[in-house]
Amino acid sequence: MTESTFWSQIATQAKSENRPFFTMAPMEAVSNTVFRQVITHASAPDTFFSEFVYAKAITDYKTKFPIHGRLYVDEREKKRPVVQLWGNVAEDFETAAASLKDQGFQAIDINMGCPDSTVIKNHGGSDLIRNHQWAQDVIAAAKTSGLAVSAKTRLGYSKVDEFKDWIPFLLNQHVDVLTIHLRTKMEMSKVEAHLEVIDDILKMRDEIAPETLIQINGDILDYQAGLKLAQEHPGLDGIMIGRGVFANPFAFEKEPQTHSLTELLDLLKMQLDLFDDFSQKYDLPRFPSLKRFFKIYARPELGATDLRNKMMDAKNTDDVRQILTDYQNNI
Repeated sequence: MTESTFWSQIATQAKSENRPFFTMAPMEAVSNTVFRQVITHASAPDTFFSEFVYAKAITDYKTKFPIHGRLYVDEREKKRPVVQLWGNVAEDFETAAASLKDQGFQAIDINMGCPDSTVIKNHGGSDLIRNHQWAQDVIAAAKTSGLAVSAKTRLGYSKVDEFKDWIPFLLNQHVDVLTIHLRTKMEMSKVEAHLEVIDDILKMRDEIAPETLIQINGDILDYQAGLKLAQEHPGLDGIMIGRGVFANPFAFEKEPQTHSLTELLDLLKMQLDLFDDFSQKYDLPRFPSLKRFFKIYARPELGATDLRNKMMDAKNTDDVRQILTDYQNNI
C-alpha cells in the first residue's frame, strides 16, 4: 500500500458507512504506542498519527531532538500510525521518508502548524506558514519515497485571512490529505475554532486539487460532533480529534454510551501496564509524564477528585496501583 492508496482506502471505507473518516491528532508526549493502545481498546479511530518526530533525527541519531521511542509500534497494534515529521530541510525529509518506508510505515504527515516556540525557533511547525519555499521543498522531498504524504497546518500565522493565500498554496502541492486546525498560530487554542471558513476551504479544494482530502481539526470533542460537522459541510472528508480524548477516552465511539468510573479506571490500569512495558524498552517517557492523563480517568463529575489528587502525589506506577486498590476497596 503506497502513495494515495493508504488514504483512499480509509476514505472509501468511511464513505461506504456514510461518514467522514476519523483520526486521533498527533500530540506531543501523548500519541505514542501506549496511549494509542488505550484509545484503541476504548474505541478506535480509523487511523492514528504519531508524536512529533524531528525529520533529521530519523537518520541522525546525534541530533538535539532524538526520537526516544517515538517510532516504536507495539506488536499488539493492528496498524502503524501516520508518522508526523517536523523540520524545514528538504534533504532531511527525503532521507527520513526513505527510512520510514524501509521500516514498514505507509504514510507520513508534515507538521506545518505546531505553535510551540521551540519548534518554531528551529524553523518547523507554524514557521513554514511564513516560509512557503520551505513548505514546498519538504513536501516534494517527502514524496520521493512513494509513501502517502499529508500535511497538517493552521489557517495562518497571525491573521485568519492568511488562509486565503496559504491554503491554495498548499493545495497546489497536491498532498493526499490536508488537515487544517481552524485557528492561527497566534490564537493558539485561546479562541473558538473558525468553523465559518470550512466551506471556503472546500471550494478552494474543489477548484485547485479535487483529489486532495480535507480534514478538519479544532474544538471537535467526539464522533457525534464530527459527524454533525461533516453533515453541515458536504464535501468534508475527515475529522481529527485531539484534546477531545482528554475529556472522553471513548471519543471515537459511534454509539455514545455512559461509562462508569470503574470502566475508566480499568483503562488507567491498562495504561499503567503498557507504560511499564514501554519503559523497559526506552528510558523515556518518565513517570511524571503520566500524570497529565489522570484527569482523563479520575473525573470530578464521577466523584473522583480526591482520587486524582492522591494519584498526583504518587512517585511511580506501583504507587498509583496501590492508590487505586485502596480506593476501590473502600467504595
